[in-house]
Amino acid sequence: MEIWDSLGVSEEVKNWVLLPLLIFLARLSDVTLGTLRIVFVARGRKKIAPLLGFVEVLIWLAAIGQVMQNLNNFVCYIAWAGGFAMGNLAGILLEEKIAMGLLVVRIISAQQPGNLSHHLHEQGFGVTRVDAHGINGRVDLIFTIIRRKDLNLLEKTVRMHDPDAFYSVEDVRSASDMVYSPQKNSGNTSLFAGLFPIRKAK
Repeated sequence: MEIWDSLGVSEEVKNWVLLPLLIFLARLSDVTLGTLRIVFVARGRKKIAPLLGFVEVLIWLAAIGQVMQNLNNFVCYIAWAGGFAMGNLAGILLEEKIAMGLLVVRIISAQQPGNLSHHLHEQGFGVTRVDAHGINGRVDLIFTIIRRKDLNLLEKTVRMHDPDAFYSVEDVRSASDMVYSPQKNSGNTSLFAGLFPIRKAK
C-alpha cells in the first residue's frame, strides 16, 4: 500500500477506514454483477453473461485477497458482509430498472365478451382472446406477450377496466418478432435495447 504512504495516510485510517471501504465497494460491485449474470443466464444471453462473470470473478479475487491479508481486522469482515448484502439489493434494483426480457400475461375476465381485450388493444398490446368457461360461467381468456417495462401499463389498464379480472405473469425465454407492445411502437429506444433483442422462435 505504498500509494497510501505517498498520500500521507496514517496506518490507522488505512486499516480501519479505507481498506474496509474498498472491500465493501468491491463486494458491492461483484455481487451486483453476479445477480445480473444469473438473470442473463436464465434468459439465455450467451454473449453478455460470460463477460459479466469474468469481471465479477476478477473483482471477487481482488476483494478476497485483501481480506486474507488482513484476517485480524474484523472491520474487513463487516465490510465484506455489508457489501454482499447491498450487492444483492443493488442487483435486484438494477435489474428492475433495466426491465429486460419478455413476459406472457394470461388474463381471465368475466366482463362482456371482448371488452377488456378491446381496451388492451387500444393501449397498443397485441392480444389473443379465447372464449372459455369458469366456475361462474362464461369468461374471456386473454393472452398477450409484452416487454417487462410495459407490465405496469398493462396492470393499470386491467385494474381500470376490470378490477375483478384475474391474471398471471410468467417469464418468456424467447418469442417471435411478431411481439406487439406499446414500447415497441412508441419510438423510445432503451439504452440496453441492442443487448437484449427479441429472438425468433425456432
